[in-house]
Amino acid sequence: MFALVDCDSFFASCEQIFRPDLRGKPIVVLSNNDGCIVARNRQAKALQVPDLVAYFKVKQLLEKQQIEVFSSNYELYGDISARVMDRLQDFATDMEIYSIDEAFLLLPDLNIDDTNASQNSNAYWQYGRTIKKTIWKDIRVPVSVGIGATKTLAKLASHIAKQSLRCQGVCAIVNLPRWQKVFSRIPVKKIWGIGRKYASRLQADHIYSVWQLLNCNPKTIQRRYSVNLERTVEELNGIPCYGLEKEIPDKQQIISSRSFGKKITELEPLQQAISQYASRACQKLRTQNALATTINVFIQTSRFEEDYYAPALSIKLPCPTNDTRTIIHFARQAVWQLYKPHRRYAKAGVAITEIISRTPQQLDFLAPVQSSHSENLMQVLDTINQRSGSGTAFFLAQGIQQKWKMNRFMKSPSYTTRWLDLPCIMIR
Repeated sequence: MFALVDCDSFFASCEQIFRPDLRGKPIVVLSNNDGCIVARNRQAKALQVPDLVAYFKVKQLLEKQQIEVFSSNYELYGDISARVMDRLQDFATDMEIYSIDEAFLLLPDLNIDDTNASQNSNAYWQYGRTIKKTIWKDIRVPVSVGIGATKTLAKLASHIAKQSLRCQGVCAIVNLPRWQKVFSRIPVKKIWGIGRKYASRLQADHIYSVWQLLNCNPKTIQRRYSVNLERTVEELNGIPCYGLEKEIPDKQQIISSRSFGKKITELEPLQQAISQYASRACQKLRTQNALATTINVFIQTSRFEEDYYAPALSIKLPCPTNDTRTIIHFARQAVWQLYKPHRRYAKAGVAITEIISRTPQQLDFLAPVQSSHSENLMQVLDTINQRSGSGTAFFLAQGIQQKWKMNRFMKSPSYTTRWLDLPCIMIR
């Protein structure tokens, strides 16, 4: 059996961990530069707060409803996610981290009577409740747990667990015929892997609900639609077609870019920003033990300005490398070539567009290669930042007073990743 554990309103839940006074109150979290709403907890949704809307458009509404607003605190969210995933490993024989707030678990054998469907359902429901209670007790993050014989059924069960108060946050789909009434009320667009286009085509063929799709002939679905949709039908019938993906595939491209907190008009701040983004891209590159052969650098003004300017430059590196110093050097040179004065730049970025694996690597006797000194230096840099926090050691080219950096005026403290932000407990 598979379980999908999904953190409820994850960003908002993270903000409540060290602020128990906010539990039960409406919360929204904003995107980069406090641009728009990207996360809402259940209480905010109940107040009809729209999603993905510009913050300035609903600011007065949020103030009127006394809704707490936070800037994105990615350091906190990433660390809490790692803690949740680490704790979930205790409940699974194997696990796939699906996203920052979701994980698929392969559940252990519960040693129950397979002939008793009711007993099976209750046993798995109790196991899911144990997972939910443990994550809340140890980390204070609410989760929903969906359990099924396949990943698709587990995902569907998670959806039901979130929507139904009777489930108490846990749903185990064990005996499919017993779920006919429920499945008949769930539209096909709620099935994992079925997007808007598939849903429209299915509805045109008079397939509206999960139960209707479940009862379709898989081979007919394959001929009319695709192999992937055929597998979805098989999964809905309890036949596993997708296993756990335990290893995250290496990225074929790495892009690091941001919009600036305020417009940049001078060359030096622009080069500082591009150095910062190059550094982030290189850190991700080393994480997957890879080397870059080509980078692409771009800068752009606001799309809403009349003289919109968005040039880019592709650079072939002298040799495959993951040395931050080398990539910063060429990225700054690219910005120098692209920059035009008297323009207000709103965004910049670095893309590593050609990536090769560091091992095995085909070497050329006459071609330059990255030195062992360079590799050792990057290893020391990464070790320092892993132990003491991201950005502890950085290159001066990234700037010290980054006036262009992303706006996060309502950011909460980095409670778990920064020494100065550690919460204090006063006992009287």
